[in-house]
Order: sequence, then structure tokens, then C-alpha cells
Amino acid sequence: MYRNTYVEVNLKSIKHNVKELISKYNDYKYYFGVVKADAYGHHGIKVVETIIDAGCNYIAVATLEEALEIRKEIKDIPILCLGIIPTEYINKCVENNITVTISNYEYLIKMLQENKERLKVHIKVNTGMNRLGVKNKEEFNAVYKTIKESNLVLEGIYTHIYKADDEEITLKQYKKFEEITKDINLLEIPIVHIGASEATINYAKLPYCNGCRLGIAMYGLVEDKDINFLPTFSLYSEVIQINKVQNETVGYNGTYKVENEEEKIAIIPIGYADGIIRKNTGRTVYINNKQYNIVGNICMDMLFVKVDDTVKVGDKVALIKDIEHIKYIADYLDTIPYEIFCSIGKRVPRIYAE
Repeated sequence: MYRNTYVEVNLKSIKHNVKELISKYNDYKYYFGVVKADAYGHHGIKVVETIIDAGCNYIAVATLEEALEIRKEIKDIPILCLGIIPTEYINKCVENNITVTISNYEYLIKMLQENKERLKVHIKVNTGMNRLGVKNKEEFNAVYKTIKESNLVLEGIYTHIYKADDEEITLKQYKKFEEITKDINLLEIPIVHIGASEATINYAKLPYCNGCRLGIAMYGLVEDKDINFLPTFSLYSEVIQINKVQNETVGYNGTYKVENEEEKIAIIPIGYADGIIRKNTGRTVYINNKQYNIVGNICMDMLFVKVDDTVKVGDKVALIKDIEHIKYIADYLDTIPYEIFCSIGKRVPRIYAE
């Protein structure tokens, strides 16, 4: 780390958040720790180990690459791949004990043509998001029957709630899930998981569900009045130079103009190549626990902050400070906290705080 720009990942906070969630929502048997996208930008096997140590007994990822990276270090935890794995790589799942998602009948048939080994699978049901999943009862029954007649092991069935803050839509999804699966006894399926973070928190456990998926909640970005979530992700840099500017412009295209009174402009060594996209111009950062604004066009590797006389070269800059700051940044950029986490690139090292 040669430019003093880094993400601080607080493992103690992650462990606290996970343990609090499992303690409160303690009527499930399976807790899936969702660590796709490098644990929502937190990165590293230490994060996965912390989540497991806190009580998650299943891991969920988006891609086979993510699953295999975890399997190199952790041999015994079950791993579910939520995305579609090309059938020519199914043998990798067999060899590494990776659970595969079946989301349509055609995919299942193609997979069976290439794989004759025993393999754990979960059927995904499309209840309204229209991304992945079997689309109706007829297709579900065909998938279920074919799996039962094959060498595959049907371990689970699941769906995804796409608007958990809307009770009417969520209840419709529950009903659709029940209609699509009505010809089987869900209580005979080893794992049924529907709720991700928000649905788990906002709705009572369904009688046929014994699993839930913890994603953004593990990183503190949900609302639960009974849990004091701790911040897990902070982004820091430092002031490397301060320029006195008067009657001139700052940065590319001269979009920020300093007229009349002199201003002090601090240069910070982080830019859009690191995930601080140009739309961040105008929002606040913290220096010595005081708020200052980013000004001018953000560069690939540097940005500008208007400061006062209290700021000195070498001062630490919090570009992402805590949970409330992340929420503010997400609102400012008209996006969601997930994107803030995931946008910070791998050029920015992760430092793990215990």
C-alpha cells in the first residue's frame, strides 16, 4: 500500500451483525451467507471465514469462479451458485462439491446429457422478478420429475423477493411460489429458502421455509429497530497536496471556477479508476471529522476537495465513513448502497480490522 488509500473492512462488525441477525431470526435451520461479488466488495477469504464463524452454515455466490476461489481455502462449507453455470463446467461442481441452481427445463436436460455424476441441485422458481427461474407449475413439475428420475440430488427449492418493502407484491410472490410448487410437499424438501435480507426482516417465517439468505444485512445496510448494526466498510485516503487557487479553474474542463476570494484545494489520490465515479463531485468527505465537498471533475487517479486552514498535507480523508455516510452517498448518486460497496475496485487494497 504505497499511496495510503485503502478500504478498512471491520471483521468484528461483520461478525456482530451476523450473530445479531441469527439470534433474532433464530427459527431457521439454514443461514446462507451471500458473499457474491467478493462479499459485496469487502473482498477476501477472511470475510467468508468470519461469516461462517458467526453462524452461517451455507455460502451463496453468483459464479463458479467465486465458488472455486472459496473452495480452495474452505473445504467443508456447502456452497450454492445462484447463477447459471455452463453445462460443460458441471464436472467442476461435482469435483468441488458446489451446489448448482436449476432455473429452466432446457438447461436441466442439457446438463444431464453431459453429467452422470451425483450432484446437489436447487430449483429456482420465478415468482415475478423475471430474471432466472422456472416460470409455471408445468415447467416446475417437469423439472422436479426429471431430477427425481436422475442421479441428481434435489437438496433445495427457492425464489427471490424483488420488492420486499411492498407487502402486496411480496405476498403475491409467496402465493405464486405456493401455486407453482403445489403438486409436491415442500416439507419433504431438505432446504426451502425464500427470504433474502429485507424479506427475512420484514416478514414472518413461512411454515415451509427452513432457510434464509443474509446478504446486505451482514454489512449493516438494512433497517431493523432491534439490531444495532455496525459499519463494516470504510474508504480512506490522504491529502497529498494543497493548492491555493484564486481567479482560476480546477481540474479537467475547468468546470469548477474560483473567483474573487482565494480557496484551498486539497488533492486526494483516488479517482474514478478506483470506483469514485465523476458523479461524486459535490458530495461530502470527512477530514478530521469535519465535512468538506468534492469539487471539479474527478480524475482517473485523483480528485479535488475544497478545504479550510485546518487541513494539512498528510491528513486522513474518509471518502466512505460509516453506514449513514454510505446511505447519503447512495442517495446522492441516485443508487443503492450495494453499488457503493461493489464499485470500489481491487486497485484499492483491503485492510482487515479485527
